[in-house]
Amino acid sequence: MQNPKRFSFKFRFRELLFVILVVSSCVMLSLNAGGFVVNFKNVGFSIFSAVEKGIATASFHVKNSFDAVKKLANLRKEYEVLQEKLKDYEYMQRKNSSILKENARLKELLDFSDSIMQKNYPANIISRGADNLHTTIVIDKGSKDGIKKNMSVLAVQHGNIGVVGKIISVGYTTSQIMPLYDINCTVSCRMQNSRDLGLVSGNGSEDLPLSMKYIKKKYISELHFGDVVVTSGENGNYLKEIPVGTISKITVLDYDSSLEIEIAPVINFSRLETVIVVSSNELKYPEDKMKSERNKESNSEKIEEAR
Repeated sequence: MQNPKRFSFKFRFRELLFVILVVSSCVMLSLNAGGFVVNFKNVGFSIFSAVEKGIATASFHVKNSFDAVKKLANLRKEYEVLQEKLKDYEYMQRKNSSILKENARLKELLDFSDSIMQKNYPANIISRGADNLHTTIVIDKGSKDGIKKNMSVLAVQHGNIGVVGKIISVGYTTSQIMPLYDINCTVSCRMQNSRDLGLVSGNGSEDLPLSMKYIKKKYISELHFGDVVVTSGENGNYLKEIPVGTISKITVLDYDSSLEIEIAPVINFSRLETVIVVSSNELKYPEDKMKSERNKESNSEKIEEAR
C-alpha cells in the first residue's frame, strides 16, 4: 500500500509572505506620512478645481460675449444718433453759408443802390420766359412801386456792375424785362479805352455772346481782347459808363467797312436773382438836382471867365 503524497506549501508560503510584506509596507507608509490619503484628496481637488475653472472660464466668455453684443448694439444706436446730428450740422453749415452769401449779395446790391443819385428800385426775379428769339424776365415790382416802361435794369454780381436790359411791360405788382441778349435789344455803347461808339445787340440766347457793330476797321489796332465796353449814356435810357461786357472776338469782314465784334456779357444771366431798376431821368432827392444845376452854372461861369 502506497503512502499518500504530501503537498508542499513552500511556494505558497513565499507568495503569502510577499503579499504580507507589500501590505505591511503600504500600511506603514500610510501611517507614517498619510501619503496615499493626501494624494487622493489632492487628485480629487485638482479634478474639481479644473472643472470649476473650466466652467468659470466658459461662463466668463459667455458673459463677455453677451456684454460685447450689448455694447455693439449700444454703439450702433449711438452711431445712428451721431449720424443724424452730423446731418443736422452739415445742413446748418450749408444754410449758414447760403445765408452769408445771400447777405453779401444783398449788401452789394444795396451799396450800389445807395451810391447812385438816380431813383432806383431793387427787385427779385420771379420767372423767366422764352419763345424762339424773344425772351423775358419777370420781376416782383410794378407800377405801385414806381416802375415805368423803358427804365434801365442793372445788376451787381461778385462786385461787378453790369447792364441787364430794360423794362418793356409794367403791371401793378410785376414788370417784364427785355434782357440784353434778346435779339430786339440794342444799346448804344463805347469802348472804354478808345471811346469808339457802336451798338451792342443780343443774339437770342444767354449762352451766346453779344454783337457790337459800327466800329470802323481803321481802329482795329486800338482794340484788344478783354477791353471793356460801357454804355454811352446817349438817349437817356441807360446811365453812362455802366459795363456791358468785354471783347471776346474781332472779325474783319471784306465786304463791310465795320468790324464784327463779339462781346462776352459782364452779367451771368443764368445765375441772376436780383436786379436794380433805375430811372435815369429822376433823382432820389430834389436837393441833388439843385446841386447838379448849381454845379453846371458854376462850371459855365468858370468857362466864361477863362474866355
